[in-house]
Amino acid sequence: MKLTAKEVMSKEYETISLDAPVMEAVERILKGKVRESGFRTISLMVTDSMGRLAGVISMLDILYHVRPPFFNYMADNAGMDMDDVSLYIDRFKGLSVKHVMTIQTSGAYPEENILPLIDQMVRKKVRRLPVLEDGILVGVVYITEVYRKICQEWLGAEL
Repeated sequence: MKLTAKEVMSKEYETISLDAPVMEAVERILKGKVRESGFRTISLMVTDSMGRLAGVISMLDILYHVRPPFFNYMADNAGMDMDDVSLYIDRFKGLSVKHVMTIQTSGAYPEENILPLIDQMVRKKVRRLPVLEDGILVGVVYITEVYRKICQEWLGAEL
C-alpha cells in the first residue's frame, strides 16, 4: 500500500492570522467545524500577513497557556481550582494568537510517502502536519484521518 500525503490530506482546514485576538481562536476552536470525515477541527493553521504558514494553535496550546506558569515547576498541582487561576485567565484574554501558537517546524510535500510522515507524527506526538506546495499551505494531514484511511485499507471496507 503506497499512500502519499496528497491522498490522505484534508483540504478542509481553517486559518487564523498571527495578530488575531486569542479569544477569536478560542471561540472558533470551540465551535470547530465537522470535516467531511466526521472529525471535528480542534486547531487552526496560523498564517502571517503574506498568507504563509507560521504555526498552529490548538486546544492544547490554549489550555497550556491558561494554566498558571508555575505549574511547569510543581510536581503536584492538587488543591488549585479555577478561582485560583482567574488572574491568569484574565491575562490570557489579552494575548494574540502569536503568543499562544506552536511554531510550525515541519511539514510535508503532497507527493511524500505517508509512512515516514506517520513515523514523524507518532515519534513527535503531532496530531496534524501541514502539506505545503511551493511554500503555500494546500492541505493538512490529520492523524485521525491517516488512521481511518489505513484501517479502511486493512479491513477492505468503507467506514
